[in-house]
Amino acid sequence: METTVNGEPRVLATDSALALITEIRRDHPDILFHQSGGCCDGSSPMCYPASEFMVGDSDVKLGEIGGVPVYISASQFEAWKHTQLIIDVVPGRGGMFSLDNGREKRFLTRSRLFGGGEACAVPDVTPRA
Repeated sequence: METTVNGEPRVLATDSALALITEIRRDHPDILFHQSGGCCDGSSPMCYPASEFMVGDSDVKLGEIGGVPVYISASQFEAWKHTQLIIDVVPGRGGMFSLDNGREKRFLTRSRLFGGGEACAVPDVTPRA
């Protein structure tokens, strides 16, 4: 699978996201991202120690941000294959098992259609208590 579409990377990171990645890598040098498909932590990009997350046979590598690989499930990739994912950071609490948790900021995926269009945040479907 190509990590670019018409020369554009499938996944990008904002400067804020790259700064948070650098911060996390001070504690956990070898990490990866997996784009969550919903459920408990919404549709957040989840950041894990690479040794603690098993990439599945059906996961698709979108590319790398800040030297860190980014994966998505094949079924979710099929739905999003026409969009560029942009990993950003916003104030808040990260996903329960994600390494951004406890840092008072969390990763957020924005997206835009390849070939143009404005970036928008992927809806957060985390159930609220």
